[in-house]
Amino acid sequence: MKYINEIDIKGKRVLCRFDFNVPLDENLHITDDRRIKAALPTINYALDEDAQVIVMAHLGRPKGKVVDSLSLKPLAKRLSRLLGKEVVLAKDCIGDDVKTLIQNMKSGCVIMLENLRFHREETENDDDFARELAGYVDVYVDDAFGNAHRAHASNVGITKFAKVCCAGFLMKRELNYFGTTLEDPLRPFVAIIGGSKISGKLEALANLIKRVDKMIIGGGMAFTFLKAMGHEVGTSLVEDNLIKTARQSIKIAKERGVKLYLPVDCVIAEKADPKVVTKIVPIQEIDPNWMGLDIGPASIALFREALSDAKTIMWNGPMGVFEIDAFSMGTFSLVHAVAQSHALTIVGGGDTDVAVHRTGESDYITYISTGGGASLELLEGKKLPAVEALNRAEKRMK
Repeated sequence: MKYINEIDIKGKRVLCRFDFNVPLDENLHITDDRRIKAALPTINYALDEDAQVIVMAHLGRPKGKVVDSLSLKPLAKRLSRLLGKEVVLAKDCIGDDVKTLIQNMKSGCVIMLENLRFHREETENDDDFARELAGYVDVYVDDAFGNAHRAHASNVGITKFAKVCCAGFLMKRELNYFGTTLEDPLRPFVAIIGGSKISGKLEALANLIKRVDKMIIGGGMAFTFLKAMGHEVGTSLVEDNLIKTARQSIKIAKERGVKLYLPVDCVIAEKADPKVVTKIVPIQEIDPNWMGLDIGPASIALFREALSDAKTIMWNGPMGVFEIDAFSMGTFSLVHAVAQSHALTIVGGGDTDVAVHRTGESDYITYISTGGGASLELLEGKKLPAVEALNRAEKRMK
């Protein structure tokens, strides 16, 4: 697989796939433009090479229908502001009007195609749809890491028809950080796994437990492990069908000499509500009618100690329901601990990304991934369909 700086794009038409699936408020204003900013190095490089840049992306899940509230108009406007130049939004992403618009482009111009998912053929990885997208340009660039775990027309099918295919700088950074860290980490290597359910991260747990020196488990998933160890966990979130799996993970960690850290206390309440009464109790004293919603101060201290000598830290998933202030201390305290460590630190997108930015510690994290699902699949040891498609395209071009 080649990257954009290894391809001759001077004066050529370059079609770039980005992940601009950003959050909007009720007035359709962008509330977080980090994914758009992450694409700027690739776009600016192409513009410096006098290329004609065509941007394509999706927003939301319109399911093959035109939904006005999911138009890319706000994205084109924000990208225009960030680039300091006009970004023309096409009325569609395929069709004669789009073809004519692209044919009349001049070097240094930027066009954004309308939401790819207004056509069901995009998510169906339809060959005809992919062929039409590829037919507009000389070079295809995939820089949409956040969508790399999906096999869609704009990131997989298109590679069969594009004349030249490569990846952008964001894709390069993501793959380098995750690839290098998983294959040859500086040790001690500590993984922090949180979030609500084991089922969503079971394969990541199984893969990481073979690679790390320490593993910290928090969030809702910790209660399945605690129940597997015989603790009363009240009405806390538990996946009873995975208790046996949790026991097996504990056994594997012991056999491999991996130090496994679980909460020793937690913040409990009758329900996840900002107004409820809360208590901090040892794990052994969880009320049968209450639920654990965050790790407690003793757990925070324990996890900080586990991180104290780390040389590599990889984190995916919060320690509690941090969106509610009463249950945010565990996650935010761990953010500060990770940021203040002297380790290479990688945060795997999603809710953890939000927590890091809410604490203002993002500048002190080595790398924050832009793709929750894609980064999780890398942690699981899986290959990403979009990356594999680029690899196949490179073999074909040779």
